[in-house]
Amino acid sequence: MRLCRFGDDSRLGLVEDTRVRDVSAALDVLPAYRYPLPAVDVLIENLDAVCERARSIAPEAEVHELEGLRLLSPVANPGKIIGAPLNYVKHVDEVKADAGIHHNVAAHTAPIHKMGVFLKARSALAGPGEGIRLRKLDRRNDHEVELAVVIGKPANNVAAGDALEYVAGYTIGLDLTIRGPEERCLRKSPDTYAVVGPWLVTRDEIPDPGNLDLSVSVNGVVRQDSNTRHMTMGVERLIEFASAFYTLYPGDIIMTGTPEGVSPLAPGDRIRASIEGVGAMDVQVHPASTGQIA
Repeated sequence: MRLCRFGDDSRLGLVEDTRVRDVSAALDVLPAYRYPLPAVDVLIENLDAVCERARSIAPEAEVHELEGLRLLSPVANPGKIIGAPLNYVKHVDEVKADAGIHHNVAAHTAPIHKMGVFLKARSALAGPGEGIRLRKLDRRNDHEVELAVVIGKPANNVAAGDALEYVAGYTIGLDLTIRGPEERCLRKSPDTYAVVGPWLVTRDEIPDPGNLDLSVSVNGVVRQDSNTRHMTMGVERLIEFASAFYTLYPGDIIMTGTPEGVSPLAPGDRIRASIEGVGAMDVQVHPASTGQIA
């Protein structure tokens, strides 16, 4: 199943080829909460019930054409957005060869098994229909396409062999980065620097996340083109590694790292990010000074 969020009022959609069925009524199965609210994404926590209800109401649901819909992040409230730095060997090589990326900081060239994962701010989250609002235009801002894994149930000290059982589904991630000497968590956390979409593909549709083609083009020119089999730490090992340090909760997003080919963006650029088995999303690049993206 493929679920999206769309529109200014955050409707829930069931994606079917080029159409979207408005199954927002399926959200009625979610439990009611009072303050303090749970520190999880409640839709993802109750995904099975939502999917079952969505299937039952889909035949009578209002239908929209996918083209033209303003798509939001399919996960509204992740507790954590986790990044996996330098998780492709060829990307490690290009970082070491380019001072514009590593800025002579040794930690910026160390592979993932030495540096571990990092956290991006939740406030960085955006959907493809919201666009990217670049900051620090005097510095290099790079695109990084990544398979994004959405956690479906609490995971603590999970073994790699069991890790996929804790996955709710997959989506596309664009991890935007301001280059510079500062810590990754600062440079990767401005608003809209974690674009996630265009929808959530449930785990059953992607039995092997370790063999998926992924690519990015900017203004029609391909810049990144690789396969998740080239990850140093695959999805299972990333879940094992992260859950050894902290509990993963429903809705947490793991961005699994990017392949070689990262390059600068500028206002006005148009990005198309694709991952096999998930789909593709188009994202417009704006300067931050434009304010709210329509």
